[in-house]
Amino acid sequence: MRRMEIDMTALRMVEQEKGVSLGRLVEAIEEALLKAYHNIPGAVSKARIEIDQKTGRVTVMAMDEDEDGNEIGEFDDTPKNFGRIAQSTARSVIMQRLRDADDQKVLGGFANQKGQVVTGIVDQSRDGRITIIKVGDDFEAVLPDSEKAPGEAYRHGDRIRAFVVNVERTEKGARITLSRTHPGLVAGLFEREVPEIQQGLVKIKAIAREAGHRTKIAVAATREGVNAKGACIGPMGSRVRAVMTELNGEKIDIVDWSADPGRFVANALSPARVSRVVVHSIDNRTATAIVPDFQLSLAIGKEGQNARLAARLTDFHIDIHSDTETGDEGVASHSSMPDDVTSRSYSDPQD
Repeated sequence: MRRMEIDMTALRMVEQEKGVSLGRLVEAIEEALLKAYHNIPGAVSKARIEIDQKTGRVTVMAMDEDEDGNEIGEFDDTPKNFGRIAQSTARSVIMQRLRDADDQKVLGGFANQKGQVVTGIVDQSRDGRITIIKVGDDFEAVLPDSEKAPGEAYRHGDRIRAFVVNVERTEKGARITLSRTHPGLVAGLFEREVPEIQQGLVKIKAIAREAGHRTKIAVAATREGVNAKGACIGPMGSRVRAVMTELNGEKIDIVDWSADPGRFVANALSPARVSRVVVHSIDNRTATAIVPDFQLSLAIGKEGQNARLAARLTDFHIDIHSDTETGDEGVASHSSMPDDVTSRSYSDPQD
């Protein structure tokens, strides 16, 4: 048989269920079949594919020319065994169009979620390095190994919240990438828990995080009389505790942001009490915090973590000294300036 038929019922089902236009599907199949025909030895260069949308019948119509190259009509040049090629091509085109439709659905429905916190259910991972998270009704997102917080385990069926890092089209289709380590996750969780943030009465000014261990968050009120730090802590600590629970016990320090950089540095070193802050250079962005002797280890923190996070939070290079230190000899100090920190300095107040 030189003719073959495409299952138009299947195409109409795709149109109804996925919203892919039947006309566009037929055009795509015709284009793909024409390429397949031209790969067959002896194919006529001027040809077209004709698909009857009622019966699904496929015909290759080639241009007939006279000895002078004048077009004199068309003839049926459907190759033998072309039916097998046509069926395979049609299936391939349909699958590609379905993938494109799904990709468009993801990109269209999730593009505005980038930079937001979403709730999802952990699904079985197809790759040991990637955890699949079901978000919404129809979307699958990925939580790469690099975006997992240390010490966290993700079991099938677990309900978790994560930060949407990116929504993009890749060679393998649309991809939603989530993170459990991004500072934006902390910001989003506080926004959910603190009505004053939702209402714009409290603003998160800065976050420094070492995921799975500790976070420092600086907040400020936008209206006189609002206690920003108290709002984030919540009655009996309920709001901050809810965020910590979602982060599997990650410690959180909430501090008051200040436009006075010296005060901000002092606040950022909480829970240590700072006697004073000396700002050395605005251009070099360096400052020294003076703390009581018994507060020195607390200000520095275990393995320098408290000082390191304070430096990231404030964008300062912070040297920490005890208040009894004099001269250079025997001075115990801790310089905490990560490579990625920029800073801004001023003043020397006390918290």
